[in-house]
Amino acid sequence: MRVCLASGKGGTGKTLLATNLAVHLARSSGSVTYLDADVEEPNGFLFLKPEVEREERLTVPVPALKTGVCSGCGECQRLCAYGAVLALDDRVMVFPELCHSCGGCLIVCPEKALVEVPREVGTLRTGRSGPLTCFEARLDVGEPRSAPLIERLLERAPDDGIEVVDAPPGTSCSAVAAVRGADLLVLVTEPTPFGLHDLRVSVELAHRLELRTVAVINRCDLGDAGVGEFLTTEGIPVVAEIPFRRGIAETYAAGGLCLDRSRELSRAVRALEREVGRAG
Repeated sequence: MRVCLASGKGGTGKTLLATNLAVHLARSSGSVTYLDADVEEPNGFLFLKPEVEREERLTVPVPALKTGVCSGCGECQRLCAYGAVLALDDRVMVFPELCHSCGGCLIVCPEKALVEVPREVGTLRTGRSGPLTCFEARLDVGEPRSAPLIERLLERAPDDGIEVVDAPPGTSCSAVAAVRGADLLVLVTEPTPFGLHDLRVSVELAHRLELRTVAVINRCDLGDAGVGEFLTTEGIPVVAEIPFRRGIAETYAAGGLCLDRSRELSRAVRALEREVGRAG
């Protein structure tokens, strides 16, 4: 059972809900895993404070040329849609930052002159916070593509229990990699013109991926009714609304969990728990 919390923009409260929901589910359901898939700026561990048990480097396969084998036919370059392969008269140059690891260049090479070699793209950390299993992936500085690391992170998740995925904001390739295949998508939004603009794109993504989707409106008492009206039009239920409370902001800013300190947040988390049960 995979539950993904996503948002069209940063700062809507996605990590706030993801961390508190994971802790709540772990207390009541047992086998729960929190996965921080916001690999460019993971911060879930700041709140969950797990005891890190393992750290490892994650890799993706990229092509490399066997010395002295290339005939210079150029088939690999013609195939690559991303400009990651440059075929010269006597050799092939590979630009690994552009490679999408599709393996097509290996297939079309008549000389079988290319092999795949691992390329490190980030670090995976795993640990436990009480009954909760925690995973975090962190993209290497300067690495242009985050989707491959997110895919590796999700592959490492346990096969049983509930997964709570803290997705990156937006609707780029990284967000698609995080939410694709989710059993339940929770869109966290705020009732502002900026929030509505990005929510529209997130809802379009959810429809295209045919995901079961619900929404949570954070800071619901600070904006207008445009977000709620749009979600009603799109047929997406609003399962919880969280008003702005200074206590929640102060606890979050201090790196704490608000689950046991805010009745409003606790009600929202219990509402999401019921949706998880329905989706399962």
